[in-house]
Amino acid sequence: MKKTTLAFFLFCAAPAAADVIVPVNLVNETGVGEKIGQIILSEASHGVQLTPDLNNLPSGERGFHLHENGDCGVAEKDGKITAAGAAGNHYDPEQHKKHDGPWGAGHAGDLPSLNVSINGTATQTLMIKRLSINDFYGKALVIHAGGDNYSDYPEPLGGGGARIACGVVPKPDAENK
Repeated sequence: MKKTTLAFFLFCAAPAAADVIVPVNLVNETGVGEKIGQIILSEASHGVQLTPDLNNLPSGERGFHLHENGDCGVAEKDGKITAAGAAGNHYDPEQHKKHDGPWGAGHAGDLPSLNVSINGTATQTLMIKRLSINDFYGKALVIHAGGDNYSDYPEPLGGGGARIACGVVPKPDAENK
């Protein structure tokens, strides 16, 4: 067998990366609430595919971000308890310190908006081209009360407002325990 044929066979026979299931719960100032579904992360040829299967959300466009910490608990910020505040800030490994949308040069954690139907479900698949699945491990996916204009004007961080739902992306070793 030729080396190129063998290499092609081994490439095609290699198992695809496993999907990552992220349970998502409602959050508020008292902590983590009821489970509202899940988001499945899949490695794709040009980034990461996110497939939500969520319910019990307010209808409309919702800000959606990858946050730096894998924790959906409450935290105090500026003397105020914040729902899912323990998730920290938007994932920003290159320290851009600006909100510029999923296709811009800002936070890497700026994801496309989540569209919630009139019946409170979100099932529309999203593609994230500038991240790999490894960027998601050990971080939190956060859904905000408002939409997102991908700007820091007129409100900071796109105007998404309060955090209403959150899910921790498990690390690969946690999936096998």
